[in-house]
This record gives sequence, C-alpha cells and structure tokens, in this order.
Amino acid sequence: MEWFLTLLTVLQIVSAISVIGLVLLQQGKGADMGAAFGSGASGSVFGASGSANFLSHATAIFATVFFLSTLGLTWVGNKKTTVPGVLSGSTLPATGEAPAPVAPTAPPPPSAGATKNTLAPAADPAAAKDTGKPVVPK
Repeated sequence: MEWFLTLLTVLQIVSAISVIGLVLLQQGKGADMGAAFGSGASGSVFGASGSANFLSHATAIFATVFFLSTLGLTWVGNKKTTVPGVLSGSTLPATGEAPAPVAPTAPPPPSAGATKNTLAPAADPAAAKDTGKPVVPK
C-alpha cells in the first residue's frame, strides 16, 4: 500500500506543475483580437486556433488527474488503523471484537475478628441488646 501512496503523490505533483505551466502558456481572451488584425499568431506550430484547443484539452486532462489523485490520497490517508487508547478517541480493541463483560465481585465475607459497625443504627431497636443505654436512631 506504500507504493500506491508514493504513486499518487508523484501523480499529484506532476499534474499540479503541468496545470500551472499550461495555464501560464494559454492566451487570454483579449489576445484573439490581435490575431484578427494580422498579428503573428496565425503562423504558430498548432495553427491559428489549434494551440488553444490543445492547451485547453491538456489542461483539462491534467486537472482531472490532479483531482483524482487528491481523492485517492484522501482515501488512502483515512485507511490507517488506530490503536485503542485515550488519544485515538476509541477504547475498543482494534480487532473489532466487543470487550468481555466484567463480572461484579461480591464483597469479602467478614473475618472472625472483625468488629461490628457501631455507627449504623440497629434495624429494630427492641431487638437490640439491652445495655442500659438508650438507642437513638440517626
């Protein structure tokens, strides 16, 4: 795929330089008036109007090659694979598989020497052990 990227880049550079050169070689619309009054344009290599048609067609061809190579470079440039992570904008695996669900873990059982939570109020004040102190729900 790297050779295709190189080919498209070379085509784009060559066609861009060719379009610039061909546009600079063409005559403006006002130059036709001088040829009508006997200017030396009728003795050119392509004839009086032959150069305008050749240069116009060549410019159109090179402009088409330029736009197609630009579209090709854009297409090839967007085909890069991304590595999952924070900076790539995706945290999914690159293979396209969905991540395995994580099973919730149960809290560990209380150990034998663990103390009871004394800050939480008892669920049933009558069932609480009678220590002689009043039970105040919070």
